Amino acid sequence: MKKISLLVACLMLAIGLFIPTKVFADAAPGDVVVTLGANLTADQKQSILNEMGVDADTAQIITVNNSEEHQYLDNYLSKAQIGTRSISSSKITLGKSGSGLTASTHNITYVSKDMYINALATAGVKDADVYVTAPFPVSGTAALTGLIKAYETETGKKIPEQKKQVANEEVVTTAQLADKDGVGKEKAADLVTAIKNNLAQNKPQSREDVEQAVRDAAKQVNVTLSSADIQKLVDLFDKMRSMNINWGDVGSQMQQLQDKVKQLANSDQTKGFLAQVFQAIGDFFSSIFHAISSLFN
Repeated sequence: MKKISLLVACLMLAIGLFIPTKVFADAAPGDVVVTLGANLTADQKQSILNEMGVDADTAQIITVNNSEEHQYLDNYLSKAQIGTRSISSSKITLGKSGSGLTASTHNITYVSKDMYINALATAGVKDADVYVTAPFPVSGTAALTGLIKAYETETGKKIPEQKKQVANEEVVTTAQLADKDGVGKEKAADLVTAIKNNLAQNKPQSREDVEQAVRDAAKQVNVTLSSADIQKLVDLFDKMRSMNINWGDVGSQMQQLQDKVKQLANSDQTKGFLAQVFQAIGDFFSSIFHAISSLFN
């Protein structure tokens, strides 16, 4: 009997190893997970839940603390910029397969909705609608950590730590670029999207290929970059290249951003610029022909 009992116990332990504590296959479109900054007051938490239309008694709620922010941002931002409190909060709603990523924000000053989409796609988050908010204007750095954490919790898909790090670095790099004269948040996000498009189309094999993708993207979105800016972007995307990120999958998650970049490339402003280039080329050759004709005359 002792041997049988021991055998049964071992069998149950073995079965337990193969049975997950949560059946993640049950994760379905429409499922919602909320992340709240750990330093919100009770009233602020309730206000944010009301804003999101979420019931605290039935919703799955995750807390994001300041130490988690520092874990992912200390390499890219000063401790003063990150601060000592986690305030920004988020709601992630799973979408249907192939629906891609969408985002909206409220009271978020540092990270734009397009930056969230770009970074989440890089990290490997798929098919979800995200909403990021705060009770007063804040940077929004805690929210990216929270969104990734929420996605992992709901789907059971573990995102590699390396991808989380590079996604946070991407957000910071894009936000810093947005502060440059003549760039702004929209163009900065468009630039990153264009770079990803170029990488997806040309499948870079070297750092030089990545640099070409960056320079081509700058022309596409009509942004002037300094040598330092170019090298910073090349450093970031060459790091991604070494991680073998599937740019086709990334692109499918941010189709709306890709479409916007394509429209920009076909805009009247871009066409006008190209027309000026072609006109200059035509004038150049015309002057050569005139010169040759004058020699014969």
